[in-house]
Amino acid sequence: MNLNNQPTIDELARLFASRKDSHDDHILWINQAGDVRLDARSPYTDERAFTQARPELFACLRMYRRGQGYVGKKAAADKDFMGRVLQALNAEWASHLALAKSA
Repeated sequence: MNLNNQPTIDELARLFASRKDSHDDHILWINQAGDVRLDARSPYTDERAFTQARPELFACLRMYRRGQGYVGKKAAADKDFMGRVLQALNAEWASHLALAKSA
């Protein structure tokens, strides 16, 4: 899913549905090209190490803790939640584009 291609709530929902809430913590992030990722992260991994291991990282939006219901098929079915997440992603990416234009 890429933010430059006007992604839909359904695309975001597919990304969230493809993960298991009960297995790992997950981190939602955007790379420099606008690709949205939702990667599993061990609860014992330092967040700083996560960001340092990804030089293409533009922004981390949210950490979803394991077992809280924010990732997986049930979360993906919540259109209000998916809409809020998509709005946050688009706002973050728009600020990136605005900064790039002003530089």
